[in-house]
Amino acid sequence: MLSFFFRTFAPVKTVLDVHTHTIMSGHAYSTLQEMAQAAADKGLQILGITDHASSIPGSVQPVYFRNTHVIPREMYGIRLLIGAELNILDTHGTLDLEEFYYRLMDIRIAGIHKFCWTGGTRTQNTDGMIAAIENKWTDIISHPGDGVCELDFLPIVMAAKRTDTLLELNSSSLRPIRNKPMAIANNLEILRLCKKYDVPIILGSDAHISFDIANYQYALPLIEEAQFPGELIVNDKPELFFEIIERSGAERFYNRIPDSPY
Repeated sequence: MLSFFFRTFAPVKTVLDVHTHTIMSGHAYSTLQEMAQAAADKGLQILGITDHASSIPGSVQPVYFRNTHVIPREMYGIRLLIGAELNILDTHGTLDLEEFYYRLMDIRIAGIHKFCWTGGTRTQNTDGMIAAIENKWTDIISHPGDGVCELDFLPIVMAAKRTDTLLELNSSSLRPIRNKPMAIANNLEILRLCKKYDVPIILGSDAHISFDIANYQYALPLIEEAQFPGELIVNDKPELFFEIIERSGAERFYNRIPDSPY
């Protein structure tokens, strides 16, 4: 079982990583089965496969999400959650894909990506993210601190608390090679606000290859620097994770396809 340690806190054993990508995202390098096998080898209990929605260049067409009912939800002894990383497109919080597809997913992550984001002022950008947070289908906001656009984090953290939406500390976006100069400062601010207001977070590997599943090496130093309490991290608490996303308010129709020819 993977463990991560903090100087001031007890060890936390991660059992879930729900933000990962397969070759279907167009710029990732492992198949779904390779990802599941790697997660099992690493001792995880739960793996999320959240390939990019269609607004990302090279990613899948919507028909991909119509047919995910064929994927077993247990593989190699781990539970699979099949969903998407949706794109927040604008300052109104518009998400790509239609609600029809959200109903077919086990998990829905929403994030801002520079390839398909039309922004505005800091206030307008913040309003857009809050609108996405308030969308009943959004379970997790991916990499809110990566610095793609200017944001005010206090209202974002309070919106996440109000709606039971998890904010992600994304390890991949903190890699030096990603050249995101504001990512460390932004994520530390988010952590300190979440600590102050008792808002849980989730660590995300954002793995684009099987070897990176549950790899949080760039996130953990920030957890330690912020002295972030382990009880507010859900990666070792699957019951709490599911409780939070169920409280978010979305109807869930796992494995059900309404009138689909596929």
